[in-house]
Amino acid sequence: MARSTARQDVIIGVLEDAFAPLMEADPQAFRVKFRKMAADPFAFYRGTACLFYNDVTRMRDRWADEQTSAIWIHGDLHVQNFGTYMNSDGRLVFDVNDFDEAYIGHFSWDLRRFAASLALMGRQKALPEAAVRELIATYLEAYLAQVDHYVHSEDDDDFALRLENTTGPVLDVLLEARGYSRVEMLDAMTRLEDHVRVFHEDATVRRLGRAERRTVLNAFESYLTTIPESKRFDRELFYEVRDVVGKSGFGIGSAGLPAYNVLVEGFNQSLDNDVVLSMKQANVPAVSRFLDSDAVERYFGHEGHRTVVSQRALQVHTDPMLGHTKINGVGYVVSEISPYEADLDWSNINEPDEMAQVVELLGRATAKVHCASDEDSEQDLVDFQTEHAIAGVVEGRREEFVADIVDFGIDYGARARKDHSLFVDAFRESRIGGVSST
Repeated sequence: MARSTARQDVIIGVLEDAFAPLMEADPQAFRVKFRKMAADPFAFYRGTACLFYNDVTRMRDRWADEQTSAIWIHGDLHVQNFGTYMNSDGRLVFDVNDFDEAYIGHFSWDLRRFAASLALMGRQKALPEAAVRELIATYLEAYLAQVDHYVHSEDDDDFALRLENTTGPVLDVLLEARGYSRVEMLDAMTRLEDHVRVFHEDATVRRLGRAERRTVLNAFESYLTTIPESKRFDRELFYEVRDVVGKSGFGIGSAGLPAYNVLVEGFNQSLDNDVVLSMKQANVPAVSRFLDSDAVERYFGHEGHRTVVSQRALQVHTDPMLGHTKINGVGYVVSEISPYEADLDWSNINEPDEMAQVVELLGRATAKVHCASDEDSEQDLVDFQTEHAIAGVVEGRREEFVADIVDFGIDYGARARKDHSLFVDAFRESRIGGVSST
């Protein structure tokens, strides 16, 4: 009992340290977030990257040396952070998404976080532990194989999971995204007023007062200067603002973060190709709270800048509208709300052989974010070839490496299930940051 009480105090303390200002600013958003996290252990795990890093940064990591402890990592890698996007070359790609937690850290932390998430999902699907272990190993072996590919193919930074080289559920989600259309998304989000589009008004949207609107438009003008020259559309018409609204109602990870949606003219004056941009306040990445990272912190002007630099370091052919700005001194990330985004739906992926087909591709996608960058990535925090560093640290010990991460995934998944129960009890008793459960 004493051990459970001590762990519950750790959970409460870590959540309060990570989210106190946001909880105070918008307790209702966190009540919703905590309700979602209470639903099941996996939802809890998704919302507690801060707790994960509180734990793993205290562990000895036998795979961390001077280089492999200091690469760009996704920071919140789990089985549901993969989906489709249209890259800057106009190709549909299946890849890692959601780079809000990206930072410099141990490459193994991404793999451990994914492994534990797969253990949790396997448990939800009532798979035997042996089957879950095999799935995690399949993911890791695919990851290492793709790292090897980068080591031996220096001119193949353009590898991607696309319509032409995928099968099974991953191909299905790419085909689903291919069927989406910009006009359908625009019709769902906007209406016509005096022959131009403006945003619909609903419970997640608020109209801005004159002063706030002017502040947001000034921030938008500053954002335009952060788009790389090679990705900037040369038509001034493209970036003309048609409407701007405040936005709320985000998922578990973005609760309480202020945001705006900006509607711009787009490719031409036709009503069917306007573009919707999200301007969302960037948060402090969970892993940074547990590292001595002054040198890294000094590199970034603000958290929006950090998020954008990180995404360009981790993703090839990033959104051509990705950029950053500040509002009242706080960093924001700006990116397109793409009509071609579709998340991998695990609800119909239930049998081990079908799951293995998927996690093999996810392993390759993970290696891609660790080893390949966008052509406009100008960062120099990581100035070595990460694939060579990773291959070197596991050389001659690959079986040991796979076994270590598999064991961790199983063990941490079990811990997350117990932590979930402790969290639910603490939330029901309104013990977390003053956020009442009623």
